[in-house]
Amino acid sequence: MSEDQRVVIVGAGMAGVQTAVALRECGHQGPVTVLGAEPHPPYDRPPLSKAVLLGQAEGSAFDIDFDALGVELRLGVGATGLRPGPREVDTTAGPVPYDALVLACGARPRTLPGTSGVPGVHVLRTLDDVAVLRPLLQAQRDIAIVGAGWIGAEFATAARAAGCAVTVVEAADRPLAHALPAEVTAPMAGWYAESGTSLLTGVGVDRVEEGALHLANGRAIAADAILVGIGARPATDWLAGSGVELGPEGAVRADASLRASLPAVYAVGDCASFPSARYGERLLVHHWDNALQGPRTVAAHLTGAAAEPYDPVPYFWSEQFGRFVQYAGHHAGADLLVHRGDPRGSAWSALWLRGGALVALLAVGRPRDLAQGRKLVEAGAPLDPERAADPSVPLKRALR
Repeated sequence: MSEDQRVVIVGAGMAGVQTAVALRECGHQGPVTVLGAEPHPPYDRPPLSKAVLLGQAEGSAFDIDFDALGVELRLGVGATGLRPGPREVDTTAGPVPYDALVLACGARPRTLPGTSGVPGVHVLRTLDDVAVLRPLLQAQRDIAIVGAGWIGAEFATAARAAGCAVTVVEAADRPLAHALPAEVTAPMAGWYAESGTSLLTGVGVDRVEEGALHLANGRAIAADAILVGIGARPATDWLAGSGVELGPEGAVRADASLRASLPAVYAVGDCASFPSARYGERLLVHHWDNALQGPRTVAAHLTGAAAEPYDPVPYFWSEQFGRFVQYAGHHAGADLLVHRGDPRGSAWSALWLRGGALVALLAVGRPRDLAQGRKLVEAGAPLDPERAADPSVPLKRALR
């Protein structure tokens, strides 16, 4: 790509903003335009379910001087379609031409059927969502949460900290059932009880009406507000008919350079899946670290800089019920699970090995395990399971 070519980035979240920053850092001198559907200046999302939700921070805007970078930031402009022939993005403000396009359009929360327009039903993804939810917590309203996943646990944590009565409903038999195996997540059910949160598992939702959540077992839960936290889906509906190849989950199918199936189009962050040689499968990672790392690969390829295939060790964290939970790697395909410490306690880790090598770990209140383990995962290091199971032995000393 020549220095004067126009780069248009669809999405003003972490992935989109960091792509613009990385392009300048890699020396691109041409026009860079970032399109953001929201009217707010670009902001970081993790604090939304924590300090911002609790009113401990006014916002989480990125500390980036877009004017100094020479980046055109167009807020309140959403993408509505893509015409690859003339290389234009259709938007709510008209067509925007590009020479290279980066899709960083993120994801949207999944919703429950039949809840559209029902008063008192909410999701938590944007600053506008927080603006509606924060007064409810401050007023100590009764809260019902559908889904005991990451966002459900974090919202329950905040709501209890605010003094709300909280009930969490999970269709599976345990928290985080879709993310982690039962041997790891079963003890987490106790975290809810410790915090005073009522957790109902193994029951689905029949219907939702204003002020009440009706369960499949006939029980009704009265609630002033209902938070739906059942995951997210890539926000790629606007790409229908564009020729951009999407996977069954709706993610853009990017290659190891994060290129999409159309020329001069890349995809990064929550909206893109990529092939992982490390794990032997295609990964779709909806977490902050992926949105931070991917832009560097995209910018390097767009500017002709040297770049390795994009194949990071996935990483994320969560703060819930007074615990700091961290995860690194990808445990699918592991053949051995090693417990490190007592899961009934306040600090423990779980390690996944494949062929003797560490491929993933979950650390609860053990940040040193995470820091050392992440490096071992990156190196594909073999561990001695017996030594690794001893929490008094540093992981870096448990090499085989």
